[in-house]
Amino acid sequence: MYDVDTVRADFPILSREVNGKPLVYLDNGASAQKPQVVIDAVTRGYAEEYANVHRGLHYLSNLATEKYEGVREIIARFLGAKDAEEIVYTTGTTMGINLVAYGWAMPNLEPGDEIVLSVMEHHANIVPWHFLRERQGVVIKWVDVDSTGYLDPQKVVDAIGPRTKLVAVTQLSNVLGTVVDVKTICDGARAKGVPVLVDGSQATVHMPVNVEDIGCDFYAITGHKLYGPSASGAIWMRRARMDEMRPFMGGGDMIREVHKDAITWNDPPMKFEAGTPGIVQQIGLGVALEYMMGLGMDNIAAHEKALRDYARTRLDGLNWLSVQGTTPNKAAIFSFTMQGAGHAHDISTILDKKGVAVRAGHHCAGPLMDFLGVTATCRASFGLYNTTAEVDALVDALELAHDLFG
Repeated sequence: MYDVDTVRADFPILSREVNGKPLVYLDNGASAQKPQVVIDAVTRGYAEEYANVHRGLHYLSNLATEKYEGVREIIARFLGAKDAEEIVYTTGTTMGINLVAYGWAMPNLEPGDEIVLSVMEHHANIVPWHFLRERQGVVIKWVDVDSTGYLDPQKVVDAIGPRTKLVAVTQLSNVLGTVVDVKTICDGARAKGVPVLVDGSQATVHMPVNVEDIGCDFYAITGHKLYGPSASGAIWMRRARMDEMRPFMGGGDMIREVHKDAITWNDPPMKFEAGTPGIVQQIGLGVALEYMMGLGMDNIAAHEKALRDYARTRLDGLNWLSVQGTTPNKAAIFSFTMQGAGHAHDISTILDKKGVAVRAGHHCAGPLMDFLGVTATCRASFGLYNTTAEVDALVDALELAHDLFG
């Protein structure tokens, strides 16, 4: 039985007030709050166990290294990966995608080669490919969603042409909440010999994920959305793709030998991890993932599905609210605009006075905003600790905002 009250008790920040009101935190799509076990792990890591990893033979260095390296196995288990050595540590999805762009795509793509993207992509899965467009003539091909926010996987597959070298697609839209059938995309792309990168920043928060079943080549995650520390994350890369890559950054750990006239690289994943890493951050991420798996990813998904359905019903009852993204298969993420409101920021400010924290802006999804014909939206994004009572608090705050806007 999933007891949300017990879960909420694990997150100390949820007991505080904002502007004299109980905090209703609905900005999980941007960054999630941290359970006490993660806070404790980070505190202990700095207060009792800190040393640099891979460098020393003393007790603290060995302890830190053991804990730090042990997180690869946790991430592999979380993602359904068979080999922990296919897990490369990053500071988050943005770094993971840039690693692929610089380490794999840049040396392998030529002018006129294509990368297929959906219009729903976050800027982190757009800007690195624009670098390749500007610097070496790579072509970006865009696939639109329909009026409900649904992305037809076959349209993505059909967009693959003889010059396509990569498909890069989100598994779950951070704006619309749309769940993308990435397995069908990967099956179709593999039949055409084209690798697929999946942005898993949002999907891994809300549902079980198995990269082996999906069949992708790269899968990036970010820790701060997974109830872990900022500047933690990872990317799973299929071994064959690792072998095709050159290092993205140079420095310590990613080399075997350095001489005046030659260097030799370390083996993956170390080949792609230069310099002193975010040791405590990654340890905290491992604790966060263990926490989520302890709750059960299926249980989290079921809880959030119930929240989604309840929120959808309540928001549909507000005929002056326009919700973007109405496809049935979506997560508990709702972006909306309000009739009579000047800007999404104005709505967000009023909601904040009621203690309700939502996001307002373009959500790092400029092409999607253009497609939707809006400059900005408000976004309420739910997590594993949110409740139906908080849905009601959101609706009450929206009704107040509507009344104020007249």
